[in-house]
Amino acid sequence: MSKKELDENKDLTNSKAPEELATIEENAEQEAKPASAFRKKLKYGTMFYVIIALVVAIVVVFNIMVSFIGKRSPMKIDLTPDDRYELSDDSIAAVKNIEKDVDITVTAKRDYFDALASYWRGQTGYDTPFELIPELLDKYSVYAKQGKGSIDVKYVDMDVDPDIINQYKKYYNGDIERGSIIVSSGERVSVISSTDVMNMITPDQYTAQTTGEYKFKFTGESTITSAITNVCDAHPVKTAFAMTMNGASLFDAQSYGSAVNAFENELLAKNGYDCSDIDIALDDIKPEDYDAVVVFAPSVDLSEDIIKKLSDFLYNGGKYNRNLIYVPDVSKTNLPNIEAFLADWNIKVENEIICDAKYNIGIESTIALKVSDSEAVGKLPNDKLPIVSPYTRALTELSKNNGNIVKSLISSYEEAYTVSLTDKNSEVGDAGTRTAVMLSQKQTSEDFNVYTSSVLVLGSPYMLDSSVILKNTTYNNANAVLSTMNQIAGKENGAVILEKSLQYSAIAPSTGQAKVIQIIVVWVIPFIIAAIGVMVLLRRRNK
Repeated sequence: MSKKELDENKDLTNSKAPEELATIEENAEQEAKPASAFRKKLKYGTMFYVIIALVVAIVVVFNIMVSFIGKRSPMKIDLTPDDRYELSDDSIAAVKNIEKDVDITVTAKRDYFDALASYWRGQTGYDTPFELIPELLDKYSVYAKQGKGSIDVKYVDMDVDPDIINQYKKYYNGDIERGSIIVSSGERVSVISSTDVMNMITPDQYTAQTTGEYKFKFTGESTITSAITNVCDAHPVKTAFAMTMNGASLFDAQSYGSAVNAFENELLAKNGYDCSDIDIALDDIKPEDYDAVVVFAPSVDLSEDIIKKLSDFLYNGGKYNRNLIYVPDVSKTNLPNIEAFLADWNIKVENEIICDAKYNIGIESTIALKVSDSEAVGKLPNDKLPIVSPYTRALTELSKNNGNIVKSLISSYEEAYTVSLTDKNSEVGDAGTRTAVMLSQKQTSEDFNVYTSSVLVLGSPYMLDSSVILKNTTYNNANAVLSTMNQIAGKENGAVILEKSLQYSAIAPSTGQAKVIQIIVVWVIPFIIAAIGVMVLLRRRNK
């Protein structure tokens, strides 16, 4: 273009009106808008999808981490005042120490426990917290993963899956019914019956009557923990209880039946002792069949043949390593054969009852006792609890140069005195410490190994009565006796799991309510938060 033409165009542009220039600029801006809008859309759209991807990735990773941690450590926090949803330290230690795989099979669906709660609500008018049983079973599984073994919990419907139940019947002779809990490891099977399951939670009538406060007693943890440790014990202590002699009861069942049952079934059988009943006269007592024999409060003297049978059992062909537990009747005095047998072990059961005006439980003949040999008894979980014993016969050591090792394990306090067995008003001897539980041991050695047989004598059968043994949050009898038995049997020390006292006022949602809470927390609340986030992003995107 020539210089003349350029000058003409310039003049033409300069001659245009301002309105025309504004129109040109506006058209230029409108032409530029699509490109700018596209870049803005690309920017916010990319950010939107990147943020969504990051949120999804974080949620997935977080859930994987929580799932992994939840399998190794409990994620639920127990905020109840009675710690009903948490295992005791003793149970936690027990399951962490197992080295085997354990299966726990509940012969009902999980909501069966809600049905139990509804049933008892109709019977008593109170909400009975049966939902804590499946919650605690979950805790057993979690804590076991922290050790070398495992605990797998499953719920089966017997009507739908009968084969699952039948596999246990070749190792268990009893009945398995709906609502039972089967605990198994290999060929060892322990079944907690449906009745025992329902009895895990019972009203505390004593507290209700004395304080007017309604509470529940929960013994389920003790029962379940004991079943787990029992099936994992490869070498349970085989214990024979001499229940009869020539077909007749060896002891006064009316007076001592409760004590025998508590000692055998509530204390020993639940803590790794394989107990069986025998006729002390008719049945063989072979060292290869039993590790220990219990002779409980015999009403009559034992024959010389029976005494020889017991002596041969303890001698074990010179190998020793066998034990006998003897508990005298509180009133029988003329038992010469038994007295001679005990004398050979340097023990005498006196015809005297220990009393204590200062350290007693209500009456002077029901005395409080203390551990006098902590090494022989073993460590107790709570040594502040008293050991109590009604109508306790004094035990004394006979001095004989026969090499026996005799120990006073549990004794009275220094203020104790004794009264005649036949005349309770006749005080005998001066005040002082009296022995209530005595241990005598015979030993032999071979190749630097020491082998020991023991005779343990408890001065009163009432020391083992259910009213004392089962009140393990009040008295120390259960732990003291079990720990002593474990020591002489060479069994690893175990503790009686204390019963829990459950407050009725504690918050305890049912399984259905817990599911609703879980859905709200896990799904509804995160969904609402995510929806709000998406709405905010969309609004920013469209600006």
